[in-house]
Amino acid sequence: MALLEIQDLRVSFQTRDGVVHAVDGVSLAVDRGRTLGLVGESGSGKSVTALTVMGLTKHPNASIDGKILFDGGDLLQISPAELRRIRGKRVAMIFQDPLSSLHPLHKIGWQIEEAINAHEDVSGQVARRRALEALKEVGIPSASDRLDSYPHELSGGMRQRVMIAIALVLDPEILIADEPTTALDVTVQAQILDLIRVLQDERGTGVVLITHDLGVVAETADEVAVMYAGRIAERGPLESVLEAPEHPYTWGLLQSLPRLDAPRTERLHPISGQPPSLIRVPSGCAFHPRCPYAFGICPQVVPPLLVSQPGHEVACHLPVPTRRGIGREVASKEVSVG
Repeated sequence: MALLEIQDLRVSFQTRDGVVHAVDGVSLAVDRGRTLGLVGESGSGKSVTALTVMGLTKHPNASIDGKILFDGGDLLQISPAELRRIRGKRVAMIFQDPLSSLHPLHKIGWQIEEAINAHEDVSGQVARRRALEALKEVGIPSASDRLDSYPHELSGGMRQRVMIAIALVLDPEILIADEPTTALDVTVQAQILDLIRVLQDERGTGVVLITHDLGVVAETADEVAVMYAGRIAERGPLESVLEAPEHPYTWGLLQSLPRLDAPRTERLHPISGQPPSLIRVPSGCAFHPRCPYAFGICPQVVPPLLVSQPGHEVACHLPVPTRRGIGREVASKEVSVG
C-alpha cells in the first residue's frame, strides 16, 4: 500500500462567475522514499490537489469528494483536531513563495520553534537547539546568527532553505514541495533540489514535487503525473513518460523547454493557445482546442485514463501506435533523463 494515496479526488469552488472545477477525478500515489513529480501549467489543478491534502481548501464555497488515504485513514473524513496533529508533523508542505509564507514580523528562529511547539511539548531551550540544527542541516551559513534574522534580511534561496527547515524539522513522512524553485536562479534552483533529494535519501521521506518544468522533474522524480484542466493526462515512471511520452500535452511541454545544445537561432515551440477556464472546461478532451492532433471524437468524449504499457497510463484518443511513434520522436529531440 502506498504511503499517501489520492483516489478520484474532485474539488470545485462556487464563485460569482460559476463553478470552478479545479480538480476533476485525480488519483495519485506516493511511496516512502520516492518522489512523484506533478507537472502542468498554472491553473491545471496541481496546487489545489496539494492544498486539499493539507486540509487547506475546506471552505463553505468548496465541494470536495474522493479519498485521501494516509496511514489507513482518510484525511477528508478525520476531525479538524486529528488533521492538525498530522499536518506539519507527518505531512508537511513547502509553499511557492517563501517571502509571503514566512511571517514578516517574527524572527526565523521563532518561526521554526513555533512549528515544533505546535506538535511537541518541549522546553524553549530544546526547541531553540532543534531550530539551530534544522538551519544547519539545510546548509544555511552562520546558522546561529540567522535564528535572529527576519525573513526580509535573507536572500530568496536562503528563505527557501528556511521553509525546508520548517517543513522537515518534525521529520514528516510526506513532504509536498509546491514550486520550491520558483523565482530562483538556476544555480540556487539546483542547490535546493539537491538539498531536498539528500534529505529525502537520509530520512526516507515520500516527496510530491509540484512544478511546471519537466526539466526539474527529469532531475528529481521517480514517477511523473502530467495534469491538464484538473485531470491527469499522463502518468507513469519517469523514464517511460520522458523517453516515450504519449500525450500531446506532454509533447508540448517537452518541446517548449530550452536546450543548451540547440543552435542560438532555433526558436522555442510553445504550446499554442491558452489554458482553459476551469469554469468553462472544453467538452470532450479538454486539450483538444490546443491539440494539433485532435480529430472527430476529441471534442465529444472525455478520454479515459488507460494503461498503455505496464505502469504507464494515458488519456488520449489517438491510436497507441501513433502516440508512441510521435512521442519517441519528440523525446529524442528534447529531454534526456538524469
